[in-house]
Amino acid sequence: MKQNAWIAGVGMTNFTKHADRTLKSLSIEAINEALKDADMTANQLEAAYMATAGTAVTVGQVMVPGQAALREMNIGGIPVVNVENACASAATSFQQACTMVTHGVHDVVLAVGFEKLYCEDKTKTFSVFTGAVDFESFDTVTEKIYGRIKDAGINVDGDGAGNTRSLFMDIYAAMAVEHMRDFGSTREDFAAVSAKTSFHGSLNPKAQYQDVLTTEDVLATREISYPLTLGMCSPIGDGAAAAIIVSEKFAKRTSQSRLVKVRASVLNSGWDYEDNQPGVTETVANQAYDLAGVGPEELDVVELHDASAPAELMYYETLGLCPKGEGASFIREGHSKLGGKTPVNPSGGLLRKGHPVGATGLAQVHELVTQLRGEAGKRQVDSAKIGLAENGGGYIGKDAAAMVISVLER
Repeated sequence: MKQNAWIAGVGMTNFTKHADRTLKSLSIEAINEALKDADMTANQLEAAYMATAGTAVTVGQVMVPGQAALREMNIGGIPVVNVENACASAATSFQQACTMVTHGVHDVVLAVGFEKLYCEDKTKTFSVFTGAVDFESFDTVTEKIYGRIKDAGINVDGDGAGNTRSLFMDIYAAMAVEHMRDFGSTREDFAAVSAKTSFHGSLNPKAQYQDVLTTEDVLATREISYPLTLGMCSPIGDGAAAAIIVSEKFAKRTSQSRLVKVRASVLNSGWDYEDNQPGVTETVANQAYDLAGVGPEELDVVELHDASAPAELMYYETLGLCPKGEGASFIREGHSKLGGKTPVNPSGGLLRKGHPVGATGLAQVHELVTQLRGEAGKRQVDSAKIGLAENGGGYIGKDAAAMVISVLER
């Protein structure tokens, strides 16, 4: 549905391997920063949507993580909803908070994404991603993934998935080799995405990685799952991000002058569609554009789900930033870099800012709000007025299991 909500404040921790931090401390930092940004106090919050994806495995907080975190801040006596939707968890909490405000249920709602994903035992971390598919049909799922890769003419060893790498890197590898076969994209194109994004990340003090890579640097990193090298894959990390969503009624009576409007926020799920049908990303993007009353050509800045470099290139196409099959040309011609036609992931994206799964979607919102307010410093997109965030999670059929796309404006 069309949203009628405003973002009053945002907050975010650095994304990195916070080995010495607790899950609760990360959420508290982000929430306090969002409250300060909104010039509000905790007792004004009427509800909270608290997203985390992997902490049941990595931390052992299987249930009520939101209540546990908020209790440390003496926040209670309000509805708290814990949200899990794989990598789209935080974006789902944001979408649900916006919907509650739009329906008039609450005037002030907190949305939080928080995650402790890093473990010394990497198999524990990788098992989080293995659980983001239909686990009871795991053998069938993997058979189809590796079948896609072999159909593209590539021999692959799937034995390391879930042990030495995330299963999702093999999923992205399947998508990448199909795109290479069908549209002529190359490993150099994927590496160029990572190189572009590394420059953006070098300008973001909250990014996990801030060094600048060349295309050659990316190609020289070790192979993870052909055609992906390590430099084309998002890192493991920890962090939290938060946003405070308010109603139009609240917005009209506040003196806060830095509000950002939510023009649309759409949540949908993946399904088993035919090859000639649009997938979940294209479907949700069109729904979001229709609700927001804008087209992709009107976007000034985009934060999208680049869990791998090939994913970013393919999302150029499914989001309508360029025609199908022309994602490689889009990166080659510099359209997605700062100063380009449509800057993509000025934050450094998942590839460089980091990807603590349960926090990622709200980190995207944090970046868009910062950009639309004109407060992004050296990575500021000129005259940014309209931004889009795309956050997908899990894997169902042959696409994301959950997809959230939001359009913001100031």
